[in-house]
Amino acid sequence: MGNLIAEAISMGWMALAIIAGLMVYFQVSISDPAVKKRAVFKAFIGMVSCLLLFMAIANYKTNFYGESRLLPVSLVMITVTTFVMALYFTNLSALLKIGGMMFFIAAFLSGYGNWLPQVEGGFPPVEEKVTWDTMSTQELADKGEEIIFGGVGKNKEQGAIGKGQCPLCHAFHAGMLGERAPNLLGLPTRKDRLEDPKYSKGDPSKRIYSVKEAFPGSGTAETVQEYIAESHACPSCYVVEGYGVKGTNDKESPMPVIHKPPISLSLPELAAVDTWMYVREGIEPPSFEEIVKSYEKFVPEADRPKQEEEKAAGATSLMADGTEPVDQIFAKAQCVACHTIPEFLGPSGQSVPSWRKGQLLHFALRIRNTKVLPNRLPTTSWNLSPTPAPLW
Repeated sequence: MGNLIAEAISMGWMALAIIAGLMVYFQVSISDPAVKKRAVFKAFIGMVSCLLLFMAIANYKTNFYGESRLLPVSLVMITVTTFVMALYFTNLSALLKIGGMMFFIAAFLSGYGNWLPQVEGGFPPVEEKVTWDTMSTQELADKGEEIIFGGVGKNKEQGAIGKGQCPLCHAFHAGMLGERAPNLLGLPTRKDRLEDPKYSKGDPSKRIYSVKEAFPGSGTAETVQEYIAESHACPSCYVVEGYGVKGTNDKESPMPVIHKPPISLSLPELAAVDTWMYVREGIEPPSFEEIVKSYEKFVPEADRPKQEEEKAAGATSLMADGTEPVDQIFAKAQCVACHTIPEFLGPSGQSVPSWRKGQLLHFALRIRNTKVLPNRLPTTSWNLSPTPAPLW
């Protein structure tokens, strides 16, 4: 209150000085005691009203950008001023009372509005785009689960498959067996794989598999994380017994190279997948930079896929909507995960026949009419024999 009065005096000292001068003038110039008393008193009321008016202005000035709920106090002060002056300045009484009533209503409405819960206006906060290297460990793990299973929390849903297509062949939980690939439970702790003589740690030339190294000079893994990275970049550099392509004596893996088409996971996406593998088992994962570095050891720069932009809102959820070229339809539908298709690099297992170009074109045309839903092909009869034949 003291600061408010001081501010009001500093703003209205000239008006107050004039009224004070009038009081002195009335005191000196008027000889009739009754008239003098009345004039001096009215001058005093005018000084009080003037002070209240400037206090209202000072309060408004002080709290305009701050305590907005105190602004109606200014209107209350002006209302009091007008009613007080109406009592003693009878010639202007009606006008002052009307003005006072208007200020009173304004004070009541603005006071009620200002004391209601306020919603701060302004521009919405700038949304910062989260990049891979700025994500927290949990955010990376969630992204990895989404890449593997198609969404966070879907790792226990039967048939849940994401961009990485891992569940097509691998199992992830205790007691589950993968038909074409090992169970990945406990993968971050499998140091024994590095010590397996068949892995030939440190000397890839002694390996018995169809591929010795991810690329010439890449060498072998020295840590579990590097082993995971090498397994993604060069699946046939080491094949777990019993999970090789049939007829190759476990020297060739049916697993596609994950950073190449059709899956084409980028190094940051692979780092997210690996982070989830650690986190879901309660193991502290290596940093994002360390995981990416482990992949850079086995993936030459020319082969590293660029990170795709996030799909725009409202984009189709279909794997292939029928508008793409034939080769892209088969790439998006992940057919090479099981079938050997001309001009596509895929497994050559005996359990699933190859497709000829005539069949591919016929099948692609069918897809354009029926659409391919995620992880599901049209339910109808077909002929996948090695010789060209109609599919329907």
